[in-house]
Amino acid sequence: MGAAGALGWLLLLQAVHRATGARPCSPKYFGRDAMVCVCNATYCDMLDPVVLPALGTYVKYESSKAGKRLERSEGSFQRSLHAPDLVLAVDTTQRYQKVKGFGGSITDAAAMNIFSLPETAQDHLLRSYFSEEGLEYNLVRLPMASCDFSLHAYTYDDVPFDYELAHFSLRDEDTKLKIPLLHRALAMSKRLLSLYASPWTSPTWMKTSESFVGKGMLKGQAGDKYHKTWANYFVRFLDEYAKHNLSFWAVTAENEPSAGLINNYPFQCLGFTAEQQRDFIARDLGPVLANSSHRHVQLIILDDNRLHLPHWAKVVLEDEEAARYVHGIGIHWYLDFIGPIQDTVVPTHELFPDYFILATEACIGAHFWERDVILGCWERGNQYSHSILMNLNHFVAGWTDWNLALDLEGGPNWVKNYVDSPIIVDTSEGIFYKQPMFYHLGHFSKFIPEGSQRVGLIASKESKKTDLEYTAFLRPDGAVVVVVLNRSPQNITFGLADTVGLIAAVAPASSIQTYLWQRQ
Repeated sequence: MGAAGALGWLLLLQAVHRATGARPCSPKYFGRDAMVCVCNATYCDMLDPVVLPALGTYVKYESSKAGKRLERSEGSFQRSLHAPDLVLAVDTTQRYQKVKGFGGSITDAAAMNIFSLPETAQDHLLRSYFSEEGLEYNLVRLPMASCDFSLHAYTYDDVPFDYELAHFSLRDEDTKLKIPLLHRALAMSKRLLSLYASPWTSPTWMKTSESFVGKGMLKGQAGDKYHKTWANYFVRFLDEYAKHNLSFWAVTAENEPSAGLINNYPFQCLGFTAEQQRDFIARDLGPVLANSSHRHVQLIILDDNRLHLPHWAKVVLEDEEAARYVHGIGIHWYLDFIGPIQDTVVPTHELFPDYFILATEACIGAHFWERDVILGCWERGNQYSHSILMNLNHFVAGWTDWNLALDLEGGPNWVKNYVDSPIIVDTSEGIFYKQPMFYHLGHFSKFIPEGSQRVGLIASKESKKTDLEYTAFLRPDGAVVVVVLNRSPQNITFGLADTVGLIAAVAPASSIQTYLWQRQ
């Protein structure tokens, strides 16, 4: 085929691709390689629903620093090919953890940013995350009342000494912002959405500090009126959301319980040591949930940096009274660099294999040395993928991003703790930007549904030294998914082997790929 013929064929292929409904990225550059995809009221890039390829073929999705964004292509398995040096072989006899899912958080700030857009743009944003044309998130984390990503500090019962919670009520932030968004997300999602809630602070009248911020714990001790009232507050929260036809998969016992043990902590917190969390669960929260109409709601402990593991899990889960109420362990990523996964998560899984471990919060820009928002930053996408791969390859069941959307500043945030987000909203223009982080997350969330199980992916290369990072899953429909991340500046040639044959592959420099195929 001549050059013109080849070009014609490529154009034809592109036309076929376009006609199917996928809409390409509308790029905008903020520097040489810093690219976002722009969405507004009339246009937003979208994907086709995932269709399994015919037996003997595979489908590949690729994003790259060079500008690809979940770009789809197809190919065939080779029967016998001169194999490259590095072959990754799928081994389904090695079975590891099952996946719960992937998602993000609807904070007050995220909800305000979404509602600041024109209605069709709001829809584009929600579809980008939740619909079959988007990333198909199935996890949503929700703060119980306010957090730092709120306009002010509040709880659902700020009337002093209301032990009966007679004045408990949801706020406008719930009824006008978070709840309507949840209903819209549920309506456009093909997958079952699992919601989970986390409190940042109790009402101040229950706290030793009598303040939303700073070092402070619940007054008294487990089993007393303060602890019972705080446990009942969880049930009231679930009751009120149920009146809005929203039910929760899980609650975490407290967001970052170690924060409330720190002097002058700058935003909403409530301190618990591992021992205090154990006793609160055993004597108050566990029994109160079990005796309510929400007994099926799962309980997640820790919800803090993995640095606290395995100690925190040992303290809580070696206590029979507490352990019987607990289902999982939540981890945040902020201090990962001083708590290696092999020393924290792995021993926890080995000690307590029946409890799931879920990454419940991550964002970039939280550390004082980081810039808050960097538009189009590929490296931040890499940081997300690297974390997700590291977690999935060490028994973690899923990964939850922090704010679904923030403004250009990385807020709003009432204590100016601005951070980055996969979607940045420019309210003045009525547009939003999908960042590299958004697409990196999609390489996992869209293709690894709940119930998928991690399987072996074995590198053949003698040295086993490669810059590639990778993971493999067997989906409930029997298809295999492999995600391959190349953070290096070189293209890397490799093979993917399964019972159906071999894929001759190249991971371009600074790219992430997802491969999907049927086995029989």
